[in-house]
Amino acid sequence: MLRVGAKRILGLGFRPAAASAGARAYHERVVDHYNNPRNVGSFDKEDPTVGTGLVGAPACGDVMKLQIKVDDATGKIVDACFKTFGCGSAIASSSVATEWVKGKQTEEVLSIKNTEIAKHLSLPPVKLHCSMLAEDAIKAAVKDYEAKKAKVVAGNTEPLPVEKAANA
Repeated sequence: MLRVGAKRILGLGFRPAAASAGARAYHERVVDHYNNPRNVGSFDKEDPTVGTGLVGAPACGDVMKLQIKVDDATGKIVDACFKTFGCGSAIASSSVATEWVKGKQTEEVLSIKNTEIAKHLSLPPVKLHCSMLAEDAIKAAVKDYEAKKAKVVAGNTEPLPVEKAANA
């Protein structure tokens, strides 16, 4: 069973933290998304239909990259993926976020709140920052996509660097 404090780089297994007698187990939804993460991977960040959100929490070391692929004609998110370095809650929050944004309009996903993700995963208060990262990553990905789209409309086809778009 996965315990609080474990860190994992997707594809490389997890590094458990020191186990204590009072360690709290994750909710079954967190364990499911941790063991079977949905939509892991990445898109070409130079693709003008792709928005990339790169966010991190220096205090705990979680880093999340969430990408969306948008149909320019409809504004609908047709695909999403993520790569996350962090605890089980961060990975589960990323996985849930990619599932929730698919098939929705870019404006619609901006209303996804960290509290909804946290409630769905039954995250304890100490892990709420993971769901906040997921919300921030969604917003950053939409902002990056919109910045690329605005540049293309303005006639400049060179996309913004991901770091500047994510931090803008």
